[in-house]
Amino acid sequence: MKTQLEYAKEGTVTKEMESVAKKEKIDMDTLISHISSGSVVIMKRDDVSVGIGKGLSTKVNVNIGTSSLRIDPDEEVKKARIAQTYGADTISDLSMGGNISMIRKRIMENTTLPLTTVPIYQAAAEKGLRDMDFDDIIKNLKQQANEGVSSFVLHCIDKKTLDIVKKEKRIMGVVSKGGSITGAYMMLNDLENPFVSNFDEILKIIKKNDIVLSLGNTMRSGCIHDARDKAQVEEIKLNVELAKRAHDEGVQVIIEGMGGHVRADRISEYVKFHKQMSQFPLFVAGPLPTDVAVGYDHIAGSVGASIASGAGADYLCYITPSEHLGLPSPEQVREGLIAFKIAAHIGDSIKYGQDEQDRNLARKRAILDWEGQMKYALDSDRARELSPKEGPCTMCGDFCAIKIMKEFI
Repeated sequence: MKTQLEYAKEGTVTKEMESVAKKEKIDMDTLISHISSGSVVIMKRDDVSVGIGKGLSTKVNVNIGTSSLRIDPDEEVKKARIAQTYGADTISDLSMGGNISMIRKRIMENTTLPLTTVPIYQAAAEKGLRDMDFDDIIKNLKQQANEGVSSFVLHCIDKKTLDIVKKEKRIMGVVSKGGSITGAYMMLNDLENPFVSNFDEILKIIKKNDIVLSLGNTMRSGCIHDARDKAQVEEIKLNVELAKRAHDEGVQVIIEGMGGHVRADRISEYVKFHKQMSQFPLFVAGPLPTDVAVGYDHIAGSVGASIASGAGADYLCYITPSEHLGLPSPEQVREGLIAFKIAAHIGDSIKYGQDEQDRNLARKRAILDWEGQMKYALDSDRARELSPKEGPCTMCGDFCAIKIMKEFI
């Protein structure tokens, strides 16, 4: 089975490329060129194809999944359905509690969106940090690949980077769950990173199934006072090096970076730094431009994500109101998703200019066409709940500015 990257390199148009080109309204030759260079990937699952990267609309990922303290498969399925209903581009199942294989199966049965996992999560959850070995990790990776997972997140830090972060005077230390599990495994067993040591073997598994490799962001900041440091720069360099190796082997790659907590005035600079380092699509978690929005982190995160997207980030990972507090409810998943869809839309308006969707909605608003506005709203259900059936809104009543001035203008 050839990958989308291999097809693009030989100039062959696939049905997945046709789907992305039509959806994104991008010229096929341009799309093939971007895939060939690694600046665009196509994440796919069955008949659904999602293009991520240069010249394409900013995409939004939704994280769901159980924890060791809260296991409700039905609720996770409900979250997955909500994510698909309200316009998520991809879903990540980060389950670490209960029957993880069964939960993933049920999520896949109830959705059609591309699905991402972090294979070391299941190995750690089932075996424990101290007892898992590389065979457990690779077993999960192979199993999930065969089940049809669309993308894997691997945290590829090395001992050198771990030694650097030990010396850094961070407030929050390491806040990446997958990165901390990987780092703990390395230190407990006095080994180099198994993903790096066995990179060629892993690439073969990924390539066989045309899975998108997402290189994780272990060294991201956990608070805005932990600015970019030597450990972060070292991880970026290593991820770029590994991304190039994967690309040369025909594997599609995304680099996760610049996520976490980043002061607002630094976000654009950091995104541009990543883009100068490599051409690969940039996946950003958040970023949160403040630490004090607890309970409203989805709003704060959408502000940071708007800036990041506008500066060139290609792919956003949403944040919910429960960030830092607990597992989100289904309704909080919806809130977080819509907040980040707004962020992606704003970012695209910065990158590509004014959007026709905004223009169309404004035209409907100008004639007080409430139902017409719903067609173009990012969350038409919420807008419909709040809007009147006809006439002016209850904010202005008889003194609606639009209605008054129609007589004179």
